[in-house]
Amino acid sequence: LLNGVFFISPWIIGFIAFRLYPFFASLYYSFTFYPILDRPKWVGIDNYVNLIHDARFLTSLYNTSYYALGAVPLATMVGILLAMLLNSKVRGLSFFRTLYFLPSITPVVATAIVWLWMFDPINGVINYFLDMVGIHGPGWMGSPQWSKPALILMSMWGVGGAVVIYLASLQDVPRELLEASELDGASGIQKIWFITLPMISPVILFNVITGLIGAFQYFTEAYVMTGGTGSPADSTLMMSIYLYQSAFQYFKIGYASAQAWVLFLIVIAFTVVLFRISGRLVYYGGK
Repeated sequence: LLNGVFFISPWIIGFIAFRLYPFFASLYYSFTFYPILDRPKWVGIDNYVNLIHDARFLTSLYNTSYYALGAVPLATMVGILLAMLLNSKVRGLSFFRTLYFLPSITPVVATAIVWLWMFDPINGVINYFLDMVGIHGPGWMGSPQWSKPALILMSMWGVGGAVVIYLASLQDVPRELLEASELDGASGIQKIWFITLPMISPVILFNVITGLIGAFQYFTEAYVMTGGTGSPADSTLMMSIYLYQSAFQYFKIGYASAQAWVLFLIVIAFTVVLFRISGRLVYYGGK
């Protein structure tokens, strides 16, 4: 036993120093006024009360929720659709798998810069093609109304990772069930709705939960494309960006810690709700 503990001690030390201690330290700091250069001063729940009356925090909460509730369902539908297309005995399947997965491993900063150029309202590729079909393109990242839809549209670029997972699950759907449904006269839509989707529902739940967690932590793309300002008019001010500003620009560590815990509780709440709902919607083989 001692030998085993000795061999895993580097991991234990790293976990305590870089995971467990910061976790509980942030909880303590969330109840303090902590300007970094001075000692933390206990203020109770003042930070949480101030969040309720902070217009920028409420804006960041709205922006993050808007993005999460727009990007996650859209990514789920697009991912399943692409996986079904690739599952239709496509020639060169390995090539298409690689093609769709490559954007997932492309450096995020480089991706954000490329999309920022594509979203340019004057010289951007997207508006250029819209003009070709007689549509006047919007301002995208320069418009408070279109900045969040632009970020949601850009998120579809990285849907390839989920596509590979969906494709693997689709190939595990029992062929005998599909063949039996064909003998019973089921249409293609009926086979998808009553057989395929229920059989891959655990994978859908996994991707939805991980996608939702990632969406509420959305930071890099919005930060790079707006310079961390949340412009225009705070329309891209995500919770993680405002947390970063509070901690490292305004040096309000206690206030930023309170924001982090609110974000953590929101993610936990959504995850619990999804698990509760999944009891009626998700089918596990053998149950």
